[in-house]
Amino acid sequence: MTDTPIRLLLADDHPVVRAGLRAVLETEPGLVVVAEAATAEDAIARAAEGDIDVVLMDLQFGKGMNGAEATAAITARPGAPRVLIVTTYDSDADTLPAIEAGATGYLLKDAPPEDLAAAVRTAAAGRTTLAPAVAERLMNRLRAPRTTLTRRETEVLALVAEGLSNQAIGDRLHLTEGTVKSHLARIYTKLGVDSRTAAVATATSLGLIRR
Repeated sequence: MTDTPIRLLLADDHPVVRAGLRAVLETEPGLVVVAEAATAEDAIARAAEGDIDVVLMDLQFGKGMNGAEATAAITARPGAPRVLIVTTYDSDADTLPAIEAGATGYLLKDAPPEDLAAAVRTAAAGRTTLAPAVAERLMNRLRAPRTTLTRRETEVLALVAEGLSNQAIGDRLHLTEGTVKSHLARIYTKLGVDSRTAAVATATSLGLIRR
């Protein structure tokens, strides 16, 4: 076991959260907080300096880039530090982009201090730690990779893929625009996305609609 400390960067837009993380982590042997960042952009710049082993990254910042985008930018560089997501968000719309962006681990802010410290050490070693709720959700997606859409939802999404507006879709399917919006909201939830473009892309990749 090496005596070299694990050097940490705390990236969160809330000073109180950063202070809390620092207080917990600096009581742990072998962990040292060397920097903090209040924005995703600052986190990217600081992580590029080469003296960080693990970035503890929040997902939502007040303005600018989000944590998943920052994670992708950080991990794309050669010799990049590991990124451990530490957030309050555990929906598919949050977890999947972060993990796809290259996050080594995903922990929720209500995790016990000992779990946080263990996750940091695990991330530094290049291994994955996932919050139980996140791990369960990912396993469920693997067990049932095809998200089930109703026939009407599939029809609506296929017309979205053709570039039709909500009003035009309603006219085509003899639905009110409000009903179309309701169908889209359910589709977004099922697919774990938040935009028409993402819904079409995800449904296409899952084979739920043809392009």
